[in-house]
Amino acid sequence: MTSNFYPPPPVNLRRLLWFASDKDWAIEARLLRWLTFLWIFVGLAILFSASYAVADVETGDGLFYFKRQIGAIAIALIGFNIIVYSPLRYVLGIADWFVILLLGVIASTLLPGLGTTVNGATRWLAIGSFLVQPSELIKPFLVLQSARIFGQWERLKWSTRLIWISIFALTLAAILLQPNLSTAALCGMMIWLIALAAGLPWLYLSGAAGSGLMLAVISVSFKEYQRRRLMSFLNPWSDPAGDGYQLIQSLLAIGSGGFWGAGYGMSQQKLFYLPIQYTDFIFAVFAEEFGLVGSLLLLLLLGAYATVGLRVAIRAKNSVHQLVAIGVVVLLVGQSLLNIGVVTGTLPTTGLPFPLLSYGGNSVISSLLAAGILIRVARESSEAEVLSLDKRRSQRNRSSQSAFPTSVE
Repeated sequence: MTSNFYPPPPVNLRRLLWFASDKDWAIEARLLRWLTFLWIFVGLAILFSASYAVADVETGDGLFYFKRQIGAIAIALIGFNIIVYSPLRYVLGIADWFVILLLGVIASTLLPGLGTTVNGATRWLAIGSFLVQPSELIKPFLVLQSARIFGQWERLKWSTRLIWISIFALTLAAILLQPNLSTAALCGMMIWLIALAAGLPWLYLSGAAGSGLMLAVISVSFKEYQRRRLMSFLNPWSDPAGDGYQLIQSLLAIGSGGFWGAGYGMSQQKLFYLPIQYTDFIFAVFAEEFGLVGSLLLLLLLGAYATVGLRVAIRAKNSVHQLVAIGVVVLLVGQSLLNIGVVTGTLPTTGLPFPLLSYGGNSVISSLLAAGILIRVARESSEAEVLSLDKRRSQRNRSSQSAFPTSVE
């Protein structure tokens, strides 16, 4: 491993509450915190609308998915606040263990009898009535560990470098074998962009990009359904009742929204026309109900989050912290933009959820852990500046006192 394990500090139970005071935080940390809560609120509002009719028919309880999402958010907020109030070195100190642990769990989904198959993909482990998706949960820890490795690249031995490059490659391969091409591609791009921001030589970066592209081509070549999904977005009307059906219904929903939208709760496509309308394609329901204006406001929220997050990265004094901030922005905002690209037909149809909007406990937990990490980086960067300023002031005070003594012997 690249560093020693740091025991966590004592936890103040009051800080586990999401509404704990943040008045002593820097402006960036406070903005990120409230932007995150706004994002959660928007997600819950649209999930309620998108899932009610389907949940009522499937379970007899229209609030079924909504209540489960609130439960997942409540659990995720505990981890969110623990991270926000814990020194980042503690979180970085356990990132390698979590990557290896979750890699093992991902591999276990490939074993007969252990993994749970949904819609032709074996990405979950069933624990009672809950489905755990380790490929989602590993995302924030991949950000942390790749930032640690690439942020200290020049100081690491070649053996350490090769070990962790191999672990990253094995992780992507295991996710790809589930099969989960979209998540493997997202994680690969995230790690690659962190390495790019760290300034790794272009020879390494081009080699990694070429290897990733080759793996994706091999996966698509052996799996016909992936080929059909990747190509159907070019002309979905060539197979309107088959592979193109979902995208056509999504485009109809977005087009029906017009400028102002049909109004909250008034989407027609969510009424059993648009498949998985409360998960991967929830943005189509949002666009139908809130129109172009609402969609632009949602993009403005993502833009504000990215702007503040990148400002945190610029202000961070530690190179590892800078890379962590960049990685979280790529994970949350980048995945959101990829989801919008899929729903609007700009990108091939893939199974990426919209962070904090799409239904799914694993996605919510992963996203809120990542958001907590970014806020912690913002807090530590600002606190370092405050401590530095206080130190300079105390030094000036001591020098002035020595220059002008208050007593004479």
